Amino acid sequence: MTFSPFAYADSLRIGTIDFVSPDKIEVLLNIEAPDSVALNTGTPGSFPRINSYMLIPSDEGYLVGQVEWITIERSQYPKRKGMQDFGLIDLPYPLRKMKLNPLGTLFGSKDEKGEHVFNFRRGVEVFPSVGDSVILPTQEQLRSIVESGDRDKRRVKIGTSPLAGNANVCIDPDRLFGRHLAVLGNTGSGKSCSVAGLIRWCIEAVNKDEHKANARFIVLDPNGEYSQAFKDLEKVRIFSVDTKDDLRQLQVPLWFWNSAEWVAFTQASGKTQRPLLRQSLREIRNGSKSSSDGTLELRRKVSSILISLRAQVRTRMNYEGWKFGPKLACYKDDFISFAREYSDYRIILNRIAESIDSLLTCPGQSYPKQHGGTGYNDFPANKIDTIINATNDLLSNIGGIVYQEGPNEDSPIKFVGAQFADHIDTLANQENNPQFFDYLIMRIRTMLSDTRMKTITGESDITLNGWLDKHIGNNNAENGSVTIIDLSLVPPEIIHIITAVIARMTFEGLQRYRKLHDDHKTLPTVLVMEEAHTFVKRYKDDIENQDTASMCCQVFEKIAREGRKFGLGLVLSSQRPSELSPTVLSQCNTFLLHRISNDRDQELVNKLVPDNLRGLLSDLPSLPSQNAILLGWATELPVLVRMNHLSKEQRPQSDDPDFWDVWTGKSERSVDWKEIANDWQQINSNS
Repeated sequence: MTFSPFAYADSLRIGTIDFVSPDKIEVLLNIEAPDSVALNTGTPGSFPRINSYMLIPSDEGYLVGQVEWITIERSQYPKRKGMQDFGLIDLPYPLRKMKLNPLGTLFGSKDEKGEHVFNFRRGVEVFPSVGDSVILPTQEQLRSIVESGDRDKRRVKIGTSPLAGNANVCIDPDRLFGRHLAVLGNTGSGKSCSVAGLIRWCIEAVNKDEHKANARFIVLDPNGEYSQAFKDLEKVRIFSVDTKDDLRQLQVPLWFWNSAEWVAFTQASGKTQRPLLRQSLREIRNGSKSSSDGTLELRRKVSSILISLRAQVRTRMNYEGWKFGPKLACYKDDFISFAREYSDYRIILNRIAESIDSLLTCPGQSYPKQHGGTGYNDFPANKIDTIINATNDLLSNIGGIVYQEGPNEDSPIKFVGAQFADHIDTLANQENNPQFFDYLIMRIRTMLSDTRMKTITGESDITLNGWLDKHIGNNNAENGSVTIIDLSLVPPEIIHIITAVIARMTFEGLQRYRKLHDDHKTLPTVLVMEEAHTFVKRYKDDIENQDTASMCCQVFEKIAREGRKFGLGLVLSSQRPSELSPTVLSQCNTFLLHRISNDRDQELVNKLVPDNLRGLLSDLPSLPSQNAILLGWATELPVLVRMNHLSKEQRPQSDDPDFWDVWTGKSERSVDWKEIANDWQQINSNS
């Protein structure tokens, strides 16, 4: 049996408009409208259904509305279908009613082959009127709504839409990762599987076109869940503290850390310790720079002393013996050390050291302190000028003063950690109150001696270019497209620092990649941060007291603000969105929302979408696993997605504990606490 076009259109009609406003449309359903399964379109489908799509014919095409609620309204009289019903008695009669949220407009057109196609566009230009018909969409129209946008660029299928006849949900990677993605949901809702799936499906989509993937995904994994999820992919690089099972050693050497990271780790105070810490970093990086010109290194060291001497004079400290005397004593030791190291200038260096010693030991200049040590009376100005002039003459003979040549305190120039601590100690002894620096130096020396940290931050043969090659990937990603950084065994004292350094080094590496290309091309890279509420947690902005957690968050805030310009996309996965930094969350333009039951988290998520699109988010507390709502820049409208299936081997290891199977002996669990204790205490079981 065939229908005429008018008869077919009439068969799709399910009601008429009863109320219209810019943000909602109320519809009275016909008596004969389906009440469970709709066969009107030729394909069985549920009707009425919350969050499903309805169409309202208009001059431009079809206005698309989404069902927010369905209710019963008591009519004062029955709704009559025709003349045969006018004999009914006017008694209260139940009528079904539903509310639609207007989403956009569905246009009909013809493609290059002359076939009829539909295209969806957000926004409504002309609203319908009361009495207009509301119809069911066909399967083709449903697919056009869900698969809207530039279909040629939607290259990666991530799932299907249960509300649109299981139409494919495909994404454009440029949109998904280019402006950052947040994957949010409760524990066990499927976040980790979605993150692992997005990485896998993108790489598989590239390989399917017979292209070798030049993709770069870096996963920061605090729980060690992802190590086995990509075993079937080629050349996956896994870095861990524990190097068993052929894992690579996680290495983030101290000389990678910049001054802000050192300040956060040592808790250096703003007025006294931070300037000295930065000075020490600057000098140790300058001194460690390899150069065949030994004179240049001497110039740097002597220039530092001369600049310091002149600074004391300018601040009128040169006459005060109790402040200036200890500095002169340290400078004397420095010149003696220089004389041993630079034999070509031994005579003049020793002469300056002798001049300082003569000044310090001349009669009446020094005196023994009551509690030990040496005190100094005020120094004559002409004597200080003599030392300054002699130092200046030395510099003139060897090439002149060097004003901060070479790297600054944040440049990743290699140095030895023990030498750095010694250098801080030396500079601290030149200050008036060296005891103020004891805690700072102790923190550094403790880390240097801690065997848990030494494996990560200690001395190694790694170079900067070697580290970038292994972690971001080499030319054309020949060494693989996925890097897993297992942070599960990183000591808590440094886990935020290590995470921040890895993220910052990745970002700055991509910055310099763009800088060195004349056409300013970027190297597209995706940085995934699991358990983001721990590392990108909102903090109080206190300049004087910056802890490692707030410093780590600031790194990700910078990446969120500027990463897109340098090709770095950010993917955050979190079960507590209300604890995330507002700065980072506001920069995420796409959201994949799994089940969320916490009130504060739901309130935050509701603010991400306009008022007329919040109906779909009411599903969040009851979403089953593997289902999520995709909304934002990567999709024309919010859409419910049933994510693609991942086999057990492809999922992150985040399953719930199997209590019952272990209790009943179905799953065996043997215990050897001695082995655990030895591993914990770092005792070799073979010894």
